[in-house]
Amino acid sequence: MADPEEDDRKPQSDEARSAFAPVGGVEQAAAPEEDHPSSEFTIPTGLRIPPAPEEKETSAFTAPHTYDAHQPPPAFTPPGGVPVVRLTKEAPWQDRMRTMLRTPVAERPAPEATQRSEDDAGPAVPRVLDMTLRIGELLLAGGEGAEDVEAAMFAVTHSYGLDRCEPNVTFTLISISYQPSLVDDPVTASRTVRRRGTDYTRLQAVYRLVDDISSEEVDVTLEEAYRRLAEIRRNRHPYPGWALTAAGGLLAGSASVLVGGDLLVFLAAAVGAMLGDRFAWLCAGRGLPEFYQFVVAAMPPAAMGVAISLLDLPDVRASAVITGGLFALIPGRALVAGVQDGLTGYYITAAARLLEVGYLIVGIVCGVLIVLYLGVQLDAGLNPETSIHSSDRPVIQTLASMALSCAFAVLLQQERSTVLLVTLNGGVAWVVFGALARAGDISPVAATAVAAGLVGLFGQLLSRYRFASALPYVTAAIGPLLPGSATYFGLLEIARNHLNPGLASLSKAAALALAIAIGVNLGGELSRLFLKAPSTETAQGRRAAKRTRGF
Repeated sequence: MADPEEDDRKPQSDEARSAFAPVGGVEQAAAPEEDHPSSEFTIPTGLRIPPAPEEKETSAFTAPHTYDAHQPPPAFTPPGGVPVVRLTKEAPWQDRMRTMLRTPVAERPAPEATQRSEDDAGPAVPRVLDMTLRIGELLLAGGEGAEDVEAAMFAVTHSYGLDRCEPNVTFTLISISYQPSLVDDPVTASRTVRRRGTDYTRLQAVYRLVDDISSEEVDVTLEEAYRRLAEIRRNRHPYPGWALTAAGGLLAGSASVLVGGDLLVFLAAAVGAMLGDRFAWLCAGRGLPEFYQFVVAAMPPAAMGVAISLLDLPDVRASAVITGGLFALIPGRALVAGVQDGLTGYYITAAARLLEVGYLIVGIVCGVLIVLYLGVQLDAGLNPETSIHSSDRPVIQTLASMALSCAFAVLLQQERSTVLLVTLNGGVAWVVFGALARAGDISPVAATAVAAGLVGLFGQLLSRYRFASALPYVTAAIGPLLPGSATYFGLLEIARNHLNPGLASLSKAAALALAIAIGVNLGGELSRLFLKAPSTETAQGRRAAKRTRGF
């Protein structure tokens, strides 16, 4: 048997020894009597702790016990407090709802409902949201701007007592969210806009419906609103197909007169535009996308101009024929709406609209370039022999501009009662442009911006007088200002392998188009400065759409 003392004298192996074992022969300090581990959250010794307050029910809005009303902590609230927004009932609903959109959510007032429900249970939230989405869909499909669509949706929901609603409008998607209270789940609905049409008569009918819903004098129940919406959708267009084709020919012929054409040029441009319109309708019936429809529609006017050049008729300008055909195809309505959305802060919708305009213009370019290239190969004598608005015929050109605006109004399916006003507005725009560009020797871009600003100003005033949308009074009136000549000369130079002059002319056309869109939007904004709009008690003036700089 092994001796235990002998085992203790033997050295221990590494497995039997711990890394934390004390080393033999070294004196160890005595352990403290009390060892309390601590952390950075431990209250230091000697610190006086105030007694804990009595437990009572609190909420998220209860001030903390460390808050002193006499010595409040510094806050970011303005010295004068947050201004209270009070909506004036005398202002149109467009201004009142636009004020709601441009006001932060925490500062929005709760307007009173103008449409009372039949029982005390309140409105049927899903039905109100569905009807709001249907109204927004019709407005967006008709070419209305995103801000105006959201304002109309706000007006409908607030009229039926749904205050905490947030609409969201993009190029193809409309959604709205309603939160009953802070503790209830929100209700969200959306709708996709798959088809767009040009029918300003339907647009006016939708505006009248929204105006009646927002009015306290008119009682519109949900059932009545649904019935009127169904009637608006079932209504036929105010003009037959042959009238639209004739209007397209009149528009192209009038545009050719604006750039120096005579009677023969007027007829050739009208025939080319009507052929292009019929071919485009044929492609649409076959289900081709809109891009190819514009390619096909641009080819007959260009072919008519090439044919006139090959015939070598004296004192007949083929460029005026092609320019007139381009006037009938340039998407001025979508361009104005896209720039307006960008200026009001709806950048996603603006980018989508401008991308659509770009695709349509590329389609026009492809159709015209194909024909112009064939004409150059045949030595058709296509030369940029004229400049933009080179001839001085003020009376004839003024009448032609009015005829162009009238034809444009028919193509947009406007109500017959608005055609005369739009015609006069287009004549005024051309007179202002001619006076500035020709008599005043001002840059065509600046003259176009000023003329478009007057169009927007008059259009907004007319829309407020009739409580309707401004588009029917603005879109057709800017027709005489569209950059048809600059577009044609740029395409012609590109077809002749002169890229630098061609790109310079196309850049000028783009500048003219942007000047039109910005001028129309600025004229509409200036018109609201002269009207009584909702304001605040302490704030000065009307708030901007968004503030993203200058904090």
